Formats: sequence, structure tokens, C-alpha cells
Amino acid sequence: MNQLIDVGVIGGGPAGLNAALVLGRARKSVMVIDEGRPRNRVTRESHGFLTRDGISPSEFRRIAMEQIHAYPSVQFVEDQVVTITGTDGDFHITTAQGMTYRSKKLLFAVGMKDLPLEINGLSDVYGKSAFVCPYCDGWELRDQPLVLIVKGARALHLAKTISGWTNRFTICSDGPDELTGEQREELKLHSVPVFHSPIERIVSTEGMVQHVLLTDGTIIPCTGIIFAPKLITGSDLPQSLGCQLTKTGTVIVDEFGKTNVPGVYSAGDAATERYQVITAASLGSLAAVGINSELIAESWNSKG
Repeated sequence: MNQLIDVGVIGGGPAGLNAALVLGRARKSVMVIDEGRPRNRVTRESHGFLTRDGISPSEFRRIAMEQIHAYPSVQFVEDQVVTITGTDGDFHITTAQGMTYRSKKLLFAVGMKDLPLEINGLSDVYGKSAFVCPYCDGWELRDQPLVLIVKGARALHLAKTISGWTNRFTICSDGPDELTGEQREELKLHSVPVFHSPIERIVSTEGMVQHVLLTDGTIIPCTGIIFAPKLITGSDLPQSLGCQLTKTGTVIVDEFGKTNVPGVYSAGDAATERYQVITAASLGSLAAVGINSELIAESWNSKG
């Protein structure tokens, strides 16, 4: 494909889709390239998004794409981007299927990816009775006995947070807890049990957790789990183009998603550690405004 489009959007999650919507309405030509394997595909319901509370991720995408199709300048391609070359004004995007697309601007909405779940039985309950975000799923777990699989400063933070939904929870650090003495005392003050023994397995029935079994034989009954996932960036492409990253792999952007590389933007989970659907969508919208403003300015100035 030799046609030069305005924006190549890499990733079709909430950030990429909302960006495509805003750009389509701004009469910009857009190509959304997504391989169709979203991180939240194991999730039954998404929460906290006004008018879409409780919707499944697949239905969310279906509705979004149906609405975006009203804007003919937006196209969708199910493929994986493997390389990007070129510079601001003419980027060359090559996919796994051997296709090449050209775009003036780039938006990376590549999200994050979960590393393999190492705890025996966790994959069986992930998205059914084990979750990663209290704000997304805390309501469904309210007043229930929970196990928090987390360690270090994040353990204290998660304990404080989950206490808004239930006071019946136990911390399993799955090995050394990495807490400071002060943090242990604070958890003890609030009667939060902390178990250091490694987890042998999570016992469940049809995805619903029954208990957590530790290697020392301890059994911790629970009906839900909150755990801290291990994540990596959804794509190395931003870094390959020279985008600056934080220590955790998040792309560094300004308030409108602009990176340090001219013509390159990023939004959604790839550009923030606030992993919520509504946050990703809003960042996609802001990035689209930033991109559109840049394109308009370039067109305006070229005629001056």
C-alpha cells in the first residue's frame, strides 16, 4: 500500500479505538492495526466505564468498531506490526503478513502483556475469581474472604485499598514478604495476617477459588483473589524508534500523548500505570486531539 495516510494506530484496545473515533470525526485517514489478542480477553466483565458498566471486553470492542465504521476514513487491519521505519511525515509500517503501510503520524496503543502466571492454579481462576484491580472488581468481591498475593510496599498499599470493600483478607507473599518492619507493624495493627510460605497451588472448581494451599500445609479458605501481575510492555516498537521509557517500561509522554520522537504518540496502558479501561480510552482521546492539532498546524503552515 503506497497511499500515505494521516495516522497509523498500533493497537485496537480502548485507547486505540477511542483515538480512531476522535480522529475519524476530525476527518483524518486512520489505519488501526491490531492482532486481536487483547490482554483482558480472559475477563468476563469490565467495570467503572459510564454507560458500559459490566460489559464484556469483546462486546465493548464490537460496539466501538460498529460506531467507528460510521466514519469511512478509518480502516481496521487484523495483523501484527513487526517493524517500523521512516520519520515524522512518512513512517513505514510492516506487518507479519508482509503488508506495508505509510502514515504521517504514529500512535502506539500497544498496552501491556502479562508474563506467564507461575503460581499453580492461578490461570484457572484468572478473570473468574482472581483479579488484579480492586476498582474494577472490588464490588463483586465485597465482604468476601480474599487472599491478596502480593509483597513489599505494594502489599501494604493493596491492603489499604481493598479494605474499602472487605475486612476479611489475608496476604500471601509467596516467599519473603519484602516488607519493612514498619510496614509489618502497620499490617499487624490492622489485624492483617501475612503468610510467607510459598504457594503450593490454588484449588478451585470451574474457575471459582476454594482455597490457597501453601507448601507448609497451611490452607487458607477464600472466595476471591487479588494479585499483582508481572507485566511487560506490549511491544518493543516504541523503544526501537527511540521513545524514552520509564524503569517499568511505560512510554514517557506529555499531556497529549506526545513522545520524545517527532510524530510519535502513545496512549493507554503503554503510557500509564493506571490500568483502567476508562483511563485508557480517555488517554486515547487526548492523544488523538494532540495528533490532529499537529496535523492541522502542519497543513495550515504549509499554505502560509
